[in-house]
Amino acid sequence: MKKKEENFTGFKASGVLMLLIVLIVLIAIVYGIYNIAISETISENLMTVSIIGLILFFIAFAILSIIGFVIIEPNEAVVMVFFGKYNGTIKQNGFFWVNPFYVKKKLTLRARNLDADPIKVNDKTGNPIMIGVVVVWRITDTYKASFNIDNSSMAVGNPAAGAVMKMNEKMRAYENFVKIQSDSALRHVAGMFAYDASNAVSEKELTLRSSADEINHILENQMSERLGIAGIEIVEARISYLAYSPEIAAVMLRRQQADAIIAAREKIVEGAVGMVELALKQLSEKHIIELDDDKKAAMVSNLMVVLCSEESTSPVINAGTLHQ
Repeated sequence: MKKKEENFTGFKASGVLMLLIVLIVLIAIVYGIYNIAISETISENLMTVSIIGLILFFIAFAILSIIGFVIIEPNEAVVMVFFGKYNGTIKQNGFFWVNPFYVKKKLTLRARNLDADPIKVNDKTGNPIMIGVVVVWRITDTYKASFNIDNSSMAVGNPAAGAVMKMNEKMRAYENFVKIQSDSALRHVAGMFAYDASNAVSEKELTLRSSADEINHILENQMSERLGIAGIEIVEARISYLAYSPEIAAVMLRRQQADAIIAAREKIVEGAVGMVELALKQLSEKHIIELDDDKKAAMVSNLMVVLCSEESTSPVINAGTLHQ
């Protein structure tokens, strides 16, 4: 029993040649019916039976011949099944005729997009977030795609007569399978990492917001593992939407603003201390003025207020002496 994709090795003839042969045979049958109808040597009963038999043969031959024709476009494949047995896959482009009793399952091998709507999940720290994904996928193994996932309900017609399954309906079944498995992989990956560095345990830890390339690679691997059973290859998977869930978005925004203000204040204070230190050093080295500890403390206090204030300070001119 075959369990993997193989090339079809059965009888496969040129569709154009077989079309000519079928037309010739049909014309010959019609000519035979005409000759029997005008013959005067055949009894009436035998003539009736012969004409009915030829008409039935004409209908059966025409139907079976038409069912045997198959057209394969670029990046398409046809899975051949003969009374429940997989007999290979035709990927060669063109117009062919095969045994009409084959069930021909046509699949497209073209790349397809899945733009999944954002879903609500919890990150590693338990914060609810909204996350969406864009996936580019295609079918690479027609055997797995045809027999490892259930889409038999999409078939139409009589399989014993080689009815062709509606490819668009089959591809919608695959799209639904890819969507469900993508959501599962996305939930798993989102739960492995924190939303951003403020929630991470260490600065080197990967986060959903700052480590996009690494997270996308992990997500792609997770999807490939889940979709491999269906013979589907993930060409690309990347996070397309990332935000806090609406119920905590306002709180997290204020937290981010507070973190930004604290970081800015740290820079301002660090710069102000450096400037005060430089001022005192320059005054001391150049012997411009001798300041005792009280005067130094007052000067440091005034400079720190001026340098760290959010609003512009108003200058005050000291018109008195040093000690007034």
